[in-house]
Amino acid sequence: MGLLSLAIWVPIAFGVLLLTLGRESQVGAVRGLALIGSVLGLLVTLPLISGFDATSAQMQFVEKVLWIERFNIYYHLGVDGLSFWFVPLTAFITVIVVIASWSSITERVNQYMGAFLILSGLMVGVFAALDGLLFYVFFEATLIPMYLIIGIWGGPNKIYAAFKFFLYTLLGSLLTLIAIIYLYNRAGGSFDILTWHELKLTMKEQTLIFFAFLAAFAVKVPMFPVHTWLPDVHVEAPTGGSAVLAAIMLKLGAYGFLRFSMPIAPDAAREWAWLIIALSLIAVIYVGVVALVQKDMKKLVAYSSVAHMGFVTLGFFIFNDMGVAGGIAQMIAHGFVSGAMFLCIGVLYDRVHSREIAAYGGVVNTMPKFAAFALLFSMANCGLPATAGFVGEWMVIIASVKFNFWVGVLAASAVIWGAAYSLWMYKRVYLGPVTNDNVRNLQDINGREFLVLGILAVAVLFMGIYPKPFTDVIDPSVQHLLQHVAQSKLP
Repeated sequence: MGLLSLAIWVPIAFGVLLLTLGRESQVGAVRGLALIGSVLGLLVTLPLISGFDATSAQMQFVEKVLWIERFNIYYHLGVDGLSFWFVPLTAFITVIVVIASWSSITERVNQYMGAFLILSGLMVGVFAALDGLLFYVFFEATLIPMYLIIGIWGGPNKIYAAFKFFLYTLLGSLLTLIAIIYLYNRAGGSFDILTWHELKLTMKEQTLIFFAFLAAFAVKVPMFPVHTWLPDVHVEAPTGGSAVLAAIMLKLGAYGFLRFSMPIAPDAAREWAWLIIALSLIAVIYVGVVALVQKDMKKLVAYSSVAHMGFVTLGFFIFNDMGVAGGIAQMIAHGFVSGAMFLCIGVLYDRVHSREIAAYGGVVNTMPKFAAFALLFSMANCGLPATAGFVGEWMVIIASVKFNFWVGVLAASAVIWGAAYSLWMYKRVYLGPVTNDNVRNLQDINGREFLVLGILAVAVLFMGIYPKPFTDVIDPSVQHLLQHVAQSKLP
């Protein structure tokens, strides 16, 4: 079993084990075991970081074993610069969520922690899979634990939100399954994704395949106008569910564009790039304005996630090396920043049991340490230089200006909207005099909460100040992808 297999199956094994520990007397053991499982899941990704060759665009840490012989299906794993950083990022966020949920979840703790660990392994599987059917199995399987997390531990409308999440994402994926089966037949009975990249497809075939994949990936990102499930789900999901959904699950769709849509149907991708660019700009601008009028903190951050992911798809489809690399950097940064933003909202919700902005005011007077962390993450959310949020946005804006001046101007306007909704929320929640007794009685963050937010703060500042380790890994694979996309695959 290689390192990628360990990264997938170690958390899944611990998750399944946790499901067997259900008695109230075992809650302490459950939490300890969940922490051990998540930390081990992170530790097995560290040799990947030290052993990855950042100068190569080839697949690394490859594992290939025949899985279902009759249909020529392989258990085939590997990572390149496009997928590499999402493996340790997934494991890292899982550790953070386990620690953050330590005392806030009191019912069915074993199932809650088990669902997160199983979800972590499945998401790593999506990023590592090089067999089309294996990818689809992992991609769809991630729906099940997240559906349960929302539906069992969510808010008052959790059943509605869970069904909306499941139906939106499942319906989009059915077209993708048809495309995968078509490509399997077209490749002479092979599910190998790298083989699919070399197929010579007619323009009609490419267009149909491009839109079949778009149906699944656009919902997952989510792109405008299929984004409406995300705010509802975030509002109802528990804090850990929101953090993982924003930090990792949204990236599964964006990653799909890089691994499937662009290399398999490059001519169609170039032909329809204008549509993706237009939808991305609407997400960046319109959804940013929608975030401004939200009264619920979670809804505001959820809409800001849609706007930030608009930067990602914009960067991909201007077919510029800085744009694509900036989009991937934005995905990594958004993982740190959005996860931190939702965890900050969770800290307040655990104390006051309200996410309404109007329920707060003057929090800095009673929780000064926490307010300092919240300020850093709010600044990162609006792209302040020297924070992770700046790196990808800046690269995409520069690439957009090179592509088309007016596209660049529209993309850059997102910086204004981001500052407006992030700082406006911070001002009303944290600054000014104490507005009510709930805020007056707040206790500042404890050691566990300080540890969680402190680790995320270090990650946000490290990537903002020194993004080179991230971009060095990304760049060779981006150049290889763009060279591939530039070549017509028409027969």
